[in-house]
Amino acid sequence: MNKRSRLIYEFGPYRLDTAECRLLRDGQDIALRPKLFTLLVVLVQHSGQMLDKDQLLEAVWPDAEVEDSNLTVSVNALRKTLGDEGYIETVARRGYRFAVEVNVVVGETPALAYKSPAPPPPSGPEPPGGALPLHSNLYITRATDGEFHAAIARRDSIVLVKGARQVGKTSLLARGLQRAREAGAAVVLTDFQHFTVDAFASAEKLLLTLAELIADKLELDVLPHQTWNSFISPSSNFERYLRREVLAKLATPLVWGLDEVDRIFNYSYASEIFGLVRSWHNLRALEPAGPWPRLTLALAYATEAHLFISDLNQSPFNVGTRLVLEDFTIEQIAELNRRYGSPLDEPEVERYFNLVGGHPYLAQRGLYEMTERKLDLAAVEAQSDRDEGLFGDHLRRLLLSLERDAGLCAAVSKVLAEGGGLTTSDFYRLRSAGVLTGDSAQDARLRCQLYASFLRKRLL
Repeated sequence: MNKRSRLIYEFGPYRLDTAECRLLRDGQDIALRPKLFTLLVVLVQHSGQMLDKDQLLEAVWPDAEVEDSNLTVSVNALRKTLGDEGYIETVARRGYRFAVEVNVVVGETPALAYKSPAPPPPSGPEPPGGALPLHSNLYITRATDGEFHAAIARRDSIVLVKGARQVGKTSLLARGLQRAREAGAAVVLTDFQHFTVDAFASAEKLLLTLAELIADKLELDVLPHQTWNSFISPSSNFERYLRREVLAKLATPLVWGLDEVDRIFNYSYASEIFGLVRSWHNLRALEPAGPWPRLTLALAYATEAHLFISDLNQSPFNVGTRLVLEDFTIEQIAELNRRYGSPLDEPEVERYFNLVGGHPYLAQRGLYEMTERKLDLAAVEAQSDRDEGLFGDHLRRLLLSLERDAGLCAAVSKVLAEGGGLTTSDFYRLRSAGVLTGDSAQDARLRCQLYASFLRKRLL
């Protein structure tokens, strides 16, 4: 049988085999969660070098926006697993270094077996941050889930999922797209968070980028730049490519998920892009024999679209199926607590709900820390609004985002001091950012008690 060489890293009693995704200590397998294994590989491969936090976050969580605390928790978990904090050295306020000598040896593996193996079984829950894996038992189903899946199954033209930051839109979108795959549809996911500024340089640049990514995902033979015609508009080029080379060539329906759509709103050509999307909805009625009934778009966003799109006839945000993803209810917090092994007793669930207000990320973070660090609720409450507390990374980022906009900072201060008095525009912007909750500017309030306590100390 043909053999293929691979690198194996040895340090102390440990042997790290990246090809087999195995960590052994004195020949015995050590189970690591996939993210912890990836983090260890990155550190070991750069032994002796200081890696800053941003480098590590990008390497371990390339497709998710996570807090610095995820990295801290993961490093501490690795130290606990290795049983010696001397392996991983902290470089104050900068990053980490794998501080022991690593020997690299060349091993062999059968060529036929040289495949990406299944990751080791998880030894505990993943630290919160980013979309939850499809198999995660920590995913809490809400009423919107059923409505979203039904809309995808019906092949609705446009399915809109609106919700504040970190409410779980991407996790919901991922599950809806997986259901579509299982039903036999072709699926494309576009996450605008991953686009560079260059991709937004013009409407043509953005549409051509989108078309190229669709062609790559679906492995199409004819590429967009081969058919792009400078004598017609970018919108017409994109629609023609979608009709002739995508929908006409696919034997199945196409479900196209678009995440972080808000990034387009601030560009002058936003109405042109969204007007094009709206036109495909209209073409279902205008061209019933055309390919458009086989196209479903699922858009996830946070910002109030009407603040940026003045012509309602050019907006896809007032047609199709419109869904709102809300924060957790107290019953859902109780269920999440149960899935974490019930670190809270029944009376404490209500206290915890009052603290985090049903905020999905904060709820996950607190329960994770209580479970992993064996903390009780009183300890969590005592440090909850401190800069260096359990939620410190998240809260500091929240404050920084407000301080970048003096107007919004003043608006939050006004809510804290007076309990209201916001303009409609400020209310919608702050609600979209996940800072405020409420149905209107008149009943605006901080999203949770934790936010109110933290921001009151720093803004008033």
